[in-house]
Amino acid sequence: MLQPITGKELEYIADSMSNEDLLIKQCAAAAASCSNQQIKQVLDHQAQVHTQHYQTLMSLLQQHQPLAPTQPQA
Repeated sequence: MLQPITGKELEYIADSMSNEDLLIKQCAAAAASCSNQQIKQVLDHQAQVHTQHYQTLMSLLQQHQPLAPTQPQA
């Protein structure tokens, strides 16, 4: 059974998603400016890996959403 996510856990997840988003953008930008096809392929692959990480974290949040309080906590 799922337990509610604590505020601290939510902060960690949000930070992780922000980091993954930055890595996706950096890999994509580097791949776009790269003329070496082998390096470009590695960077494209890394962008895909970080996209999967981001999607996994988003899925985790969506699974826990029904447990979130509907009113601000005192």
